[in-house]
Amino acid sequence: MPRLLILFAHPALERSRVHRRLLAHRPVRQDLTFHDLYEEYPDFDIDVSREQALLTAHDIVAVQHPFFWYSTPPLLKQWQDLVLEHGWAYGRTGDALRGKRVFHIISAGGREQAYQHEGYNRFTVRELLAPLEQTAVLCGMRWAPPYVIHGTHRLTDREIEIEGQRYRRLIEQVAAGEIDLDAAASLATLNAAVTNAPGEVA
Repeated sequence: MPRLLILFAHPALERSRVHRRLLAHRPVRQDLTFHDLYEEYPDFDIDVSREQALLTAHDIVAVQHPFFWYSTPPLLKQWQDLVLEHGWAYGRTGDALRGKRVFHIISAGGREQAYQHEGYNRFTVRELLAPLEQTAVLCGMRWAPPYVIHGTHRLTDREIEIEGQRYRRLIEQVAAGEIDLDAAASLATLNAAVTNAPGEVA
């Protein structure tokens, strides 16, 4: 069974309606590690060796964060700059991450229609993630499309609860190998690959 790491980055989790609810639905599994960067490194002093050991010990990395200015929160950017070292993650001798799978779990305030070529943001979420995708590819990782929760500012409590249930299914299905991340590579998002559990609220 593959080991899954959720690399979580939210600088204001106490004010987040959506991510707090998602985490309340996070399954507890022996093959799942949850790692909160802002909780671990409030002073941004990242333990590079520890982070590299975590990556080495897992087969799949799910990077969970709000979509800040079409990118990641600042600590996650610093994590990338420091942890993905030349000679370790990339370069002639940098093959520590080769073959590992990676995808992002993202919340966005804008509606899905806003992330289209004819929409307000002019690009799809996947297109806006191109620098992160190329970073993964440079490190020899296998990139899968993002799982995206749109329109977070307008979601009702019931809709957030439904998103929490879907998040749990996403994590369970990825961890159990029920979602073929390689086959999903052509999808715009991973959302379509997640199936409902019997009796799940819809």
